Amino acid sequence: MRLGGADKASLEVGGATLLERTLDALAGVAEVVVVGPEVPTSRPVSFTREDPVGGGPAAGLLAGLRLLRRLAAPAWVVVLAVDMPLVSADTVRRLLTGSAGDGAVLVDDTGRAQYLCAAYAVEALERAGLSAGDSHGLSMRRLTSGLDLVAVPAVGREGQDVDTWEDVVAVREAVESGSARESGSDGERPL
Repeated sequence: MRLGGADKASLEVGGATLLERTLDALAGVAEVVVVGPEVPTSRPVSFTREDPVGGGPAAGLLAGLRLLRRLAAPAWVVVLAVDMPLVSADTVRRLLTGSAGDGAVLVDDTGRAQYLCAAYAVEALERAGLSAGDSHGLSMRRLTSGLDLVAVPAVGREGQDVDTWEDVVAVREAVESGSARESGSDGERPL
């Protein structure tokens, strides 16, 4: 069963919301843009939404990139979905270190590229967005299809995303039992 419209960002795992766990993974990133409704956070972030709301992950990513470009002039952007609570600062470092060409994408243990856990060259992502045209309903696979991305293998369970209530339970159990530590956590984030 899917999450039935539940706000993933506010779900708690290991004593922190999924949004806060994502922000912890981005501790080394100076400028953070959150695509979603404004909520209190433990650190300063900028919020934006895709227009119209409900355009999907690629539309959200491109909206976030537009705001980021107004705030800063980055050469690279790290993209993290809020529903991957086992991603850590170490994951982000590996993505940035492994980036070449147009970027790097985390590949989970099933071989699936997690396009919402990646580091992209801003110029390449903007070019992809322009060539894709209307971003509403655009899939991440289609947006990134022309990009030259390095595959960065997930360590342990860090590539696991939370799409069902069963996933939420499994991630909570992994964090509580300490088995999530196999995910490459570098100790900077409490599990």
